[in-house]
Amino acid sequence: MMPRFFQILLALAALAGCAQVPDPARPAFWQITGPHGEKGWLLGTIHALPRPAAWRSPAIGAALGEADVVAVEIANLDDTAAMARLFDRLEHSPGLPPLSARVDPALRGALARQLATAHRTETDFADTESWAAALRLARAGEASSDSADGIDRAVLRLAGGKQVVELEGAAGQLGLFDAMPEAQQRAMLEAVLRDAGQADEDGLANAWRKGDFAAIEAETRRGMLADPQLRETLFTGRNRAWAESLAARLTKGERVFVAVGAAHMAGADGLAAMLAARGFRVVRVQ
Repeated sequence: MMPRFFQILLALAALAGCAQVPDPARPAFWQITGPHGEKGWLLGTIHALPRPAAWRSPAIGAALGEADVVAVEIANLDDTAAMARLFDRLEHSPGLPPLSARVDPALRGALARQLATAHRTETDFADTESWAAALRLARAGEASSDSADGIDRAVLRLAGGKQVVELEGAAGQLGLFDAMPEAQQRAMLEAVLRDAGQADEDGLANAWRKGDFAAIEAETRRGMLADPQLRETLFTGRNRAWAESLAARLTKGERVFVAVGAAHMAGADGLAAMLAARGFRVVRVQ
């Protein structure tokens, strides 16, 4: 799967946009209840959209009003300068081999094509770590979506004066990539190159608008997330950490409205299933 759910790169994109009529949307939405009156909600978001969406249903609006806490992956999405500085600090290491030496020889043609799409040369990535090169090259093929129309930003605007908590934060999210062994980083880069040109952003956006979780779950089984080690690092392990944090808040009596990438809700190792395994009742209500 292309790393389209990793909003850190999307947040670095230019936030240009013009007034458009929003597309109707009915994204997947769950309610969480617990044996001692615990209550919370899960909204599957999409971090960037090619067009604005009218997604706030009465059920979602009521939940936002009732919630004490809004939990998101990253809270400071508008501080793009700070994110850029963080990315720049982490992505560089001296003495790295050229990108073409870090990928399977069979993928060198795909690497050249993706570099051309990004209007970059291999020299531009001379000291760029493999994970960062993967994200930058992936972003080059996803220019039609705008993070300004992403649902995470909209939820943060609607949070008002409520407490907002980060499940990861920009440093935590980028730190996951930076801490990966080089073999995993190269596997990620190769997955991006194999996926190049095959991303169907409109198809993904339409699946999100319809709440089509068969299509969304299928996205979590392809590309880089088909690699067991990358899946554990970038998907299952993150969901596990989030479920533990959210379960602790719910148990303390906090009414938590959770808004994270829709793919993180999918399947037996998704966030909804992990909370259910911790004794909560998680029911899709939209």
